[in-house]
Amino acid sequence: MNTVIISTELAYWAQSLLRVLGGLVAVLLPAGTIVYIFLFKMMSFMQSRLGPMEAGPYGSMQLFAEVGKWLQKEDIVPAAAQAEARIFKMAPLIVLASTFLLVVVVPFGPDAWFTDFETGIFYALAVGSVSVLGILIAGWSSANKYSLLGGLRAAGQLIAYELPMVLAVVGVVIQAGTMNLQQIVVAQNAGSIFGWDGVGNPYILTQFVAFLIFMIAVQAELTQTPFDMPIAESELVSGYMTEYSGFRFLIFFIGEFATAGVFAMIASILFLGGWGVPFAWFGWTDINSVDNWMNVAGPLILFTKMLVLVFFIMWIRFSSPRFREDQLQRFAWKILIPISLINIMVTAVFKVAF
Repeated sequence: MNTVIISTELAYWAQSLLRVLGGLVAVLLPAGTIVYIFLFKMMSFMQSRLGPMEAGPYGSMQLFAEVGKWLQKEDIVPAAAQAEARIFKMAPLIVLASTFLLVVVVPFGPDAWFTDFETGIFYALAVGSVSVLGILIAGWSSANKYSLLGGLRAAGQLIAYELPMVLAVVGVVIQAGTMNLQQIVVAQNAGSIFGWDGVGNPYILTQFVAFLIFMIAVQAELTQTPFDMPIAESELVSGYMTEYSGFRFLIFFIGEFATAGVFAMIASILFLGGWGVPFAWFGWTDINSVDNWMNVAGPLILFTKMLVLVFFIMWIRFSSPRFREDQLQRFAWKILIPISLINIMVTAVFKVAF
């Protein structure tokens, strides 16, 4: 019996539409999950309370209620900021746009990706800093001293902690020999440790110092406690977000948790093998031999690893005191950056020697 295989190629507009829809899912689904599981429930349990329980089973619809509430609130532009109203309104969109630009390079499976840049991690680190512009614009255009101070604090903090983040990634790039995120995933899952490939070669084992530095830098990039000086409520009300209301405040809120999810995905790709499992389990040798079902299982595996990393981010957020501004800067410049440079040097020596 002859088998006839019919294949069709989607038009460019259809491919673009699917990519946009996929991007929305890849950004909003993790953000909503993080808010419900960690902000609504985990924090409540840590404080011996139940959290939202009325809207849906176990409060599962509370997030939709919150979104509806914020969408109904008035969109207010401060009187002193009317001259720069257009820029004031633009700032939250810039912050959220940086998250969508970031998720573009995340591989979710052997063939499940939006773009496959050869310099994917370089692109991710570059567009991840775009949010600084939005935060600065928000602080300056609000015509509020608290907002301006919060924006300046955020800019100084994000610039300081982007350096150790970049340096932490360099060790992974040296070991993998590539900046392509898909190839970094393959290098870990197809690798071996002293000839044993039972768990592959996840870089969290060989780059554990870089992993810690990267996660600390992510915590600071997200302005999460103990690095929340830009929005310190005891000093600055809400920092650069003080004058925002309604859906524009909601955009800042979504951007914060969506970025946490995307950075956790990137961390899992760099250090935990991303969407993959050790190839030796199924007899795979390279990405071309990976079965197609991994395009379905891969996103679920990556999502699970992302939640594990976000758990630690939120755990630290809910249980740590705040750094002073001088402590925060000293920690980045005098501790994290020198350790990052030492890690690069050691990695390069071992790469050449072995």
